Amino acid sequence: MRFGITVTKKIGDAVVRNRMKRRFRALLRDLLPEHGLAGNDHVLIGREGGVERDFALLREELLAALSRAAAGKGDPPRRRPGPKK
Repeated sequence: MRFGITVTKKIGDAVVRNRMKRRFRALLRDLLPEHGLAGNDHVLIGREGGVERDFALLREELLAALSRAAAGKGDPPRRRPGPKK
């Protein structure tokens, strides 16, 4: 299974962004083999406050998100920005 991680510069400097990416990679290595969706790409987006968040809480939230996705209850597709009326 493939995964992608994105953390923008809004989150913090390089040290903070790299720490968040390391935490995400550790979560994905642990959870994807058992709970990931076969044939799908998994993308994690770092948000503000993610570095300070408890690792166990991040793990629970990722498990919940993977179970929602497996049940077909993922987030709805985002609307593309179109011309303003």
